[in-house]
Amino acid sequence: MGTSLQLVDRLVPGGNLDAYIQAVGRIPVLTVEEEKQLAERLHYEEDVEAARHLVLSHLRFVVHIARSYSGYGLAQADLIQEGNVGLMKAVKRFNPEYGVRLVSFAVHWIKAEIHEFILRNWRIVKVATTKAQRKLFFNLRSQKKRLAWMNEAEVGAVAADLGVEPRVVREMEGRLASQDTAFDGPQNDDDDNAYQAPAYFLHDHRSDPARQLEQADWSEDSSHRLMEALQNLDERSQDILRERWLSEGKMTLHELADKYGVSAERIRQLEKNAMKKIRNQMVAAA
Repeated sequence: MGTSLQLVDRLVPGGNLDAYIQAVGRIPVLTVEEEKQLAERLHYEEDVEAARHLVLSHLRFVVHIARSYSGYGLAQADLIQEGNVGLMKAVKRFNPEYGVRLVSFAVHWIKAEIHEFILRNWRIVKVATTKAQRKLFFNLRSQKKRLAWMNEAEVGAVAADLGVEPRVVREMEGRLASQDTAFDGPQNDDDDNAYQAPAYFLHDHRSDPARQLEQADWSEDSSHRLMEALQNLDERSQDILRERWLSEGKMTLHELADKYGVSAERIRQLEKNAMKKIRNQMVAAA
């Protein structure tokens, strides 16, 4: 048993899954007496090594449960990992005075962790949020006899069995059948499919004639006020702003400093003062 325990210690489900499953399968199952002794050591003496033996000897059981959830499209290694978390929680809470085997006590905790993981990761949009919806989510998948939509008789039978209204069963069936869609659509999609993405169903305000006219008027008015404000500056300030911001080949502060025989810092000050004057005039004219 010692060799198998050492091997499992070096493996994780996310590594080599087959090797992990083989390793946990080689760990001997505890007898009733062995399990009781380990549980008592953990419960009364807080023996960490006893907890380790209890966890490792039940890893094969987690693998067995995780395999039953393979139909959700999630990685088997992730399901096993989450189940292992549930197993460790169960071992921590297990009381040998319960009079049951650990495997019977742990099944609830293992499934709870796997369920939570599936609900968090199965879809971008959560399909089940309430306790009743979660129960229906997992039971409906197992009770559906075929891939097609259920008929009224099948809906009624499932609803009666789970104690919910038929409309709730229909709603959950629709959620299970739906698919996540990217907001903008797949980047490699062709044009025909791209226009099915949700982004294309939003109203595009850019095509609103009133908005286009308003934008054009605002641009024209701003340009007019800018040119008027610019003409009110002295020639040197006008030239600095034109060369720095309005011409194709913008001049640097040092080039303008050489042109006017002053320092680059003086050009920066003149530019700053000119910009302030223009801003004040445009606000006043608005």
